[in-house]
Amino acid sequence: MSHVFPVLLVLLSFLSLRPAGCSRILVVPVDGSHWINMEVILKELHSRGHFLTVLHSPKSWYIPTNASFYTSITVPMLEDGTSKDFYNEILKDVIECRKSANFLRTFCQQRLITNMLSMGHSILAAAVATMLDDPVFMRKLQDAKFDVMLTDPGLTVGVLLGNYLKLPMIFNVRWINNGESHFATSPSPLSFVPVSGSELHDQMDFQGRLKNMLHYIYSVIEIYFYINPKYSDVFQRHFPPGTDLLSLELAADIWLVRSDFVFELPRPTMPNMVYVGGFQCKKARPLTPDLEAFMQSSGEHGVVVMSLGTLVSALPREVTNAIAAAFAQLPQKVIWRIVGEKPSSLGNNTLLVDWLPQNDLLGHPKTRVFVAHGGTNGIYEAIYHGVPVLGLPLLFDQFDNLLRLKVRGAALVLEAKSLTQEDFLQALKDILETPSYRDNILRLSQVHHDRPVSPLNVAIFWIEYVIRHKGAAHLRPAAYGLAWYSYFCLDVLLVMVAVVGAFVGASIFICKSVCCRRFRRKMKSE
Repeated sequence: MSHVFPVLLVLLSFLSLRPAGCSRILVVPVDGSHWINMEVILKELHSRGHFLTVLHSPKSWYIPTNASFYTSITVPMLEDGTSKDFYNEILKDVIECRKSANFLRTFCQQRLITNMLSMGHSILAAAVATMLDDPVFMRKLQDAKFDVMLTDPGLTVGVLLGNYLKLPMIFNVRWINNGESHFATSPSPLSFVPVSGSELHDQMDFQGRLKNMLHYIYSVIEIYFYINPKYSDVFQRHFPPGTDLLSLELAADIWLVRSDFVFELPRPTMPNMVYVGGFQCKKARPLTPDLEAFMQSSGEHGVVVMSLGTLVSALPREVTNAIAAAFAQLPQKVIWRIVGEKPSSLGNNTLLVDWLPQNDLLGHPKTRVFVAHGGTNGIYEAIYHGVPVLGLPLLFDQFDNLLRLKVRGAALVLEAKSLTQEDFLQALKDILETPSYRDNILRLSQVHHDRPVSPLNVAIFWIEYVIRHKGAAHLRPAAYGLAWYSYFCLDVLLVMVAVVGAFVGASIFICKSVCCRRFRRKMKSE
């Protein structure tokens, strides 16, 4: 299959000509909103003299093929088998799931995600097999002598390639395979550490702990019966016996986790987990003249900013009309990023755009509220700039993300499935007129900014640390190499139970023997 990547092979042949002082970094990113934060890291690495090679799909949605700060190599990826419209279809199914009882709807959503993961990992396994089965392509990667692999393990291509090439690996991570990265790496007591997708926080009653346990069992079934089998052929042909996805992921040297404990609930962690939440945030830049004029025209009332992210563009028409009608009744001006049909109830105070400089708008002094779907990037930008959030979660981790802000008193959360004009308007008025929402988000912002080193510089330090030391194996806990029964000491417990059981059994036998002898002697004497 050496003819599959002809342009790629030419590009790789130039890598050996780069200056010796530049580290060679192989990058396998995830598209969509994940690329937004990966791009920030790559630009900073490039500015420090590192040479970057980015593997991505020729059909990438956001990752450019021609970029000034990296060499682009196109390979088969997930985007070759899916489209953005796929997520709009999932949204419709999720809205139906939200109509279920509170206890059951998260399991309904998880079932939808399982189906999506099963299809997605089939595509990814085929993409990895195509690369590993091409000896010329793999030889060129090996001859390029990369110093490190930087990847987002939300998709598995970089994980498998990095292990196959035996490169030190750094993860730009929050999610892996089917859940939150902590559950793969750190002790996670289910009594106070909520499983992703459960929509729980760390204060759980009995029903909450029961739900959390069921979600955990479901996630284990999902990884071992739906996801890992997709790669069985690749593992059998290209990796040592006993290899699975989790063992390959745990081989990573450093996990740059896109969260911190200003936002995340406190929980156990590990020494190779480095928290860089909000590293993509930055001070607001000046707006374009037309946007600045619109912001200033709001007077003392200010502006509401609304954006529902990069992937989902199709809310039900009745929902967008309800939102538009509610906006029309506000004294505030509104900037709304929307793709699709214009709402029929749109007011004169609302500006519709198909793109907006979200970070710059949130940092503007006129911004009062951020109406958001709850993606991690937007949540951290709201925290960074101290803007309270009215949440409208739609997919994936967004429900859990907004719950984190809600329990800290910095957000209100509404359901898209039952959204009415009255409810949306009342929620907006509550946030605008209740000082505690802004006070709480400003307190979170102050804590987020109160650190000795910026999260971006922390991320860059650890990437260069791994490069300097050719890995960071000394930070990987021994627990990563233990069998599950050894990790929980079940073998020790079994031996202890056997010893105690044998002692009790022997004691009973001896007692019975002594008692029987005495009884027989007594009978004879009588």
